[in-house]
Amino acid sequence: MSDNLNVLTFDIEEWFHLLDYDDTRTEDKWSNYEVRIHKNVDRILDILEESGAKASFFIIGWIAKKYPEIVKKISEKYHVGTHTMNHQLVWQQSKSEFEKDVEFGIKILEDIAGKPVNAFRAPGFSIRNSEAWAFDVLQKYGIKYDCSVFPSKHAHGGMPVEGVDRPFIVKTENGEIKEFPVSVKNVLGKRLIFSGGGYFRLCPYFLVRKWARQSAYNMSYIHPRDLDAGQPVLKGLSPVRRFKSYCGLSTAESKLRAFVKDFNFTDIPTADAKINWASASKISF
Repeated sequence: MSDNLNVLTFDIEEWFHLLDYDDTRTEDKWSNYEVRIHKNVDRILDILEESGAKASFFIIGWIAKKYPEIVKKISEKYHVGTHTMNHQLVWQQSKSEFEKDVEFGIKILEDIAGKPVNAFRAPGFSIRNSEAWAFDVLQKYGIKYDCSVFPSKHAHGGMPVEGVDRPFIVKTENGEIKEFPVSVKNVLGKRLIFSGGGYFRLCPYFLVRKWARQSAYNMSYIHPRDLDAGQPVLKGLSPVRRFKSYCGLSTAESKLRAFVKDFNFTDIPTADAKINWASASKISF
């Protein structure tokens, strides 16, 4: 197994929680779709149980409200963070709207899990430089770890932070937050993502393994839907969006099983303890 710092995370949301699809954008539409979250989360927990890997779970507050038993099951063994209450893009909200969404998402998870929630990931990595105020909000509500920085181009946001290829510290008005960004691979001058979401589904496993072994820090982020080859196909998606959403579903589970065997994955608090934060970069956006 690799001795690099390999962090495994899961964004717990339903198969229909796409961010650029109007028919499933808001909560009032979500009850119209098939419930698949239970078996998809169980699939993830089975993989972790078999491999012994640790992981952090970013859970939507709406999932917690509808299915509190999922939060209880996850929090018994794993680190729980928030993925907001209603899975909306940060840059589509005002600061006050975002603050309310964060506050509610944290509260419902803490009420169910019975422990503090100290980690956050923005839906779609949608904190951009223009929404850097979001870090002030997160620090205000006790968030110690953020995993929202996508240091490359992204359809829903992205913060191309140059020269940062490992965890760093974000300086805010209210204090500091430890940032665990998405990991990238520099190939021919381009910053490529390979270890999460559609990128993980699309990238051949031999490349995922090769690039992960070459990186001192790897952040993997997987959604339950990434492993669900039997999920329905949403109607009306553009050809490009349909490809991004459904490519590689049939092989993603086997790739993840290989990934957790080939690498020693851990959760965010355990990774935190292994990092020399005194030498980490400090960035103000």
